[in-house]
Amino acid sequence: MTHQTVGHARPGGSGGPLADCPDSALVPPGHEPRCPVDITLAALAGRWTPLVLREFLRRGEATYSELSAALPALSDKVLSDRLAQLTSAAVVERHRTPGWPPRVRYILTAQGRALEPVVRSLWEWGAARRDAAS
Repeated sequence: MTHQTVGHARPGGSGGPLADCPDSALVPPGHEPRCPVDITLAALAGRWTPLVLREFLRRGEATYSELSAALPALSDKVLSDRLAQLTSAAVVERHRTPGWPPRVRYILTAQGRALEPVVRSLWEWGAARRDAAS
C-alpha cells in the first residue's frame, strides 16, 4: 500500500504566498537559508533579538546605553551579540562618530523597518493569548 501525502494548499489555489518551500530550499543548520521563512527567522534568531528590534522600531535609532536601559534584564554580552547579529543581517547599521570618547549609534535600515509588520503581528498574537488567559 502506498502512502499519499496530504498537502496544505488553500482551497482553489496553489498555497498562495505561504506555499511550502521546495526541498532544495531547505538546508541544514549552519548553511545560508534559502526559504523565505527560514531567512526571516535567521535574522531574528535568539531569545532577545525580537525585543531589541522592537526598541529600534519604537526609536528608529539608539545607542548601546539606551538599549541597555530599555532592556535591563539583557546582559551586556547578549546585547552586544544581538546588535552584531542585526548589523550582519542588515537590519541595523552601526555608525561611529569620531572623537573621544567614540560614540556609536545604531540606526534601523529600510530592511529593518520592513520587519515592522512582522513584529506587530507577533505583538498582536501575544496580546491576544495574554488577554485570553486573563
